[in-house]
Amino acid sequence: MAVYATRMENKLTQALEPQALVIKDVSHSHAGHAGADHPGGETHFDVTIVSDRFQGLGRVARQRLVYEVVKEELAERVHALSIKALTPEEAAKD
Repeated sequence: MAVYATRMENKLTQALEPQALVIKDVSHSHAGHAGADHPGGETHFDVTIVSDRFQGLGRVARQRLVYEVVKEELAERVHALSIKALTPEEAAKD
């Protein structure tokens, strides 16, 4: 069961009302790296999120917004997030 992925999905959905959200556990590819020592993974994630809330925000501000929403998960177990945060218009071009 993907506890942390589910928690992040719920929080990001509630806070950012995304049109699209994909959270992929990539912990297996970080074996032996710092923070990847938990059995069962859920330490490293790729997150792709499309939301109107990113309108007018730069890349860093978008990432900070996502980090703020999932700060508890980052403090507990999640070691790293790779974030792709797009507006719906940007996603349509991607």
